[in-house]
Amino acid sequence: MVVSLAAFSAQAADTKKVDVLLVGGGIMSSTLGVWLHELEPDWSMMMVERLDGVAQESSNGWNNAGTGHSALAELNYTPEKSNGKIDISKAVEINEGFQVSRQFWTYQVKNGVLKNPHSFINSTPHMSFVWGDENVRYLKKRYEALQASPLFRGMQFSDNYDQISKWVPLMMEGRDRSQKVAATWMPVGTDVNFGEITRQFVAYLQSQPQFTLSLSSEVRDIKRNDDGTWRVSYVNLKSGDRQDVDAKFLFIGAGGGALRLLQASGIPEARDFAAFPVGGSFLVTENPDIVNRHLAKAYGKASVGSPPMSVPHLDTRVIDGKRIILFGPFATFSTKFLKNGSYMDLFGSTTSHKRHADAARGGRRVPAGPVPRGPTDAVG
Repeated sequence: MVVSLAAFSAQAADTKKVDVLLVGGGIMSSTLGVWLHELEPDWSMMMVERLDGVAQESSNGWNNAGTGHSALAELNYTPEKSNGKIDISKAVEINEGFQVSRQFWTYQVKNGVLKNPHSFINSTPHMSFVWGDENVRYLKKRYEALQASPLFRGMQFSDNYDQISKWVPLMMEGRDRSQKVAATWMPVGTDVNFGEITRQFVAYLQSQPQFTLSLSSEVRDIKRNDDGTWRVSYVNLKSGDRQDVDAKFLFIGAGGGALRLLQASGIPEARDFAAFPVGGSFLVTENPDIVNRHLAKAYGKASVGSPPMSVPHLDTRVIDGKRIILFGPFATFSTKFLKNGSYMDLFGSTTSHKRHADAARGGRRVPAGPVPRGPTDAVG
C-alpha cells in the first residue's frame, strides 16, 4: 500500500504544467506560438513533435506546393455562376488573408525573429493557363471580373501564342500554334518555403526561457481535467518514458495526425470529422537547362467533376536557395495519414459514427478523381 501511494505521488509530481501546449512542429503550431508569445510573453509554452525535428511533414518544402496562396492562379476560387457571372468573393477573401500573412512575416523580419527573407519567400509570377474555346472564354471573363478588386491590378491576360511563349517558353515549346490557348500572368506572385519559416520561428521560441521543445515525442492520450485544463500524455519514442502535461490552452496542429488526437480529446465536434488519405506525387528536376526556361507557378484547369487539387501544375520552387521545377500531380494512394505515419492510420480512425459520417459525405459528393495531399508525396 505504501509503495502504491509513493508511485502515485511520484506520477503526480512529474506532471508538468504549462499555459500553452502546441502539438505538432509545423507551420501552424510555430506561427501560433510566435503570435501568442508576442501577446503574452510571460506565458509558459511547450511544443511536442513526434519526429526528431520540426517541419518534417506537411510543412517541409518538398511536401507542399509552396504557393503563396493569393488566388492569383487558382481557378477554383472563381467559379462561374448559373447566370454567367464570375464570383470573385472567395478569391478576394483568400488574397486578403495572404496579405495578412505577408504583413506578419514582415513584422517578424523587422523584429529579428525571421532572418533573410529570401530564405523563405521569393518573387515568382503566378499564371493560369487554359486551352479550348470554352476555357479561354472563361479565363477572359475571370480576368475582367478580377479587375474590380485592387488586389488583382497588374494582372495581364493574353490569348496570343507569342506573348504566352515569352512568359513561359518551356510550356509553349512544341505546342501546336493552332490550339486555342489563353493565360493570365501576375508578376507579383510568390513562392514560400513554409518549412524554413517554421524552423526560424521555432529557433526563436527556443531562445525564450518560457518555451520547451520536446522532439521524438508522440502524444498518446488527451483528457479534460475537472478544472477545465487538458492533460496530455506523450511518450518519448527513443527512451520509452511517458510524461503527462497539464495545459490551460491546447492546440493540435498535427496535420494528418490531428484526427486521432481530436477523437482522443472527447470533444463532441470530433465525431463529425472524417478523413480519407489520397495522395499526389510530382516529377522534379533541378536541371538548369530546364529550370532556367521556366519562372512561374503555372496552374491549369481541373477537368469537369475532378477536385480542384487535381489541377496540373508546372511549379517553380526555391528550396534551400536552389531553384527547381515540379510537374504533376500524379495520383497515389496510401492508407497513411502522414508520410511518416502508419499504414493502419485509416483503419484506426474509423468508428461506427464516423463510418456513418463518411457515408453521408460520400452520398452528397463523390469526387471523380484523387485529392492530392501535396506535391512530392511519393518523390524520393
